[in-house]
Amino acid sequence: MPDASMLILYVDAPRAAATFWSGLLGREPVELSDTFAMLPLRPGLMLGLWSRHTVEPAAAAAGGGGEVVFGVADPAAVDATHADWVARGLPILQSPCDMDFGRTFVALDPDGHRLRVYTPAA
Repeated sequence: MPDASMLILYVDAPRAAATFWSGLLGREPVELSDTFAMLPLRPGLMLGLWSRHTVEPAAAAAGGGGEVVFGVADPAAVDATHADWVARGLPILQSPCDMDFGRTFVALDPDGHRLRVYTPAA
């Protein structure tokens, strides 16, 4: 089976989305245009930001239909990331809480994609 090499999110404005994601991830885009941007997530895995107005075939789904999930080291890191993202102005859908799978919270990016941060339950 082939390895996954890119996660693509459909966005309203790729340049603006790249600015947001670059600030959030601390990584610069390796490709940037009016219709598509790409940033490295880790070696071998890229984040593509494709204009929902030019994606082919056209996509009916908008943000919020799934989640981009970030695993962190421990519950304190969940809370610290939450504080950082609140300071950055990200809308918070779910404040930090303990769930069956661990400590978590959910924020939104400017295009309405859900961003979940979690650490597994001990």
